[in-house]
Amino acid sequence: MRVTVLGKSPSWQDAGDTALLLDCGNGVFGKLRQRRDYTEIDAVAISHLHADHILDLIPYAYGLTYAPRQQPVPVPPWPGTDEPARPRLIAPPGAGEAFRRIAGTFGSEGLVDDAFHLEEYDGDSRPEVGSLRLRFGEVPHFIRTFAVEIADSVSGARFTFGADCRPGPELVEFAAGTDLLLVEATLPRPERTGIRGHLTPDEAGEHARSAGAKRVVLTHISDELDQVWARKQASEAFGGPVEVAREGAVYEL
Repeated sequence: MRVTVLGKSPSWQDAGDTALLLDCGNGVFGKLRQRRDYTEIDAVAISHLHADHILDLIPYAYGLTYAPRQQPVPVPPWPGTDEPARPRLIAPPGAGEAFRRIAGTFGSEGLVDDAFHLEEYDGDSRPEVGSLRLRFGEVPHFIRTFAVEIADSVSGARFTFGADCRPGPELVEFAAGTDLLLVEATLPRPERTGIRGHLTPDEAGEHARSAGAKRVVLTHISDELDQVWARKQASEAFGGPVEVAREGAVYEL
């Protein structure tokens, strides 16, 4: 199993024939195009419907709709096709309505629906994409949000994306024993007021330790936050080395 980071948002791709993109926030589509043919992505999985996790579905949908190779008639150098690529879009409850509302502000409400095969999941869903087995666990955030586990049925490797969440047992229980935990570390300190929605690096490390994760990578973290400090805070809480996600980083499981 290979995990490739696109910016601070992760893209999962298998070393073989199956490729899955996990979340599609700002700027991800352009970075995806630098590394892989976007028409050959088998599925896109979305953890929650906040803008920084879904906005690049719009340019992705435009690409799938209007790219020369996707047209029914020949467009040099492409021969034309009656079967344009339509990756699966595995998204949380209410996604269809949200995508239509967002796409409608740019033009056609059906842009995302027409470009992808949309499947809305819930906590009991277990979709399969090639040899990959997906599992979802609800975690506490400002809106309904799911951590995502991707397991390879061939190697048995498990990768867990914690999505966005505030402190609590939900992520710890869901990620128990995972081979790689990609966990958010958004905050330099806890929110001062209101309902919490994110973790600090220290809290990220504590959650990873409690889950018994074998390897830990911090994500959803600003470049303006001291990366050395964040890694030190998380490593001390985890009790072992912790990495900070960076664009282009590859993790083999």
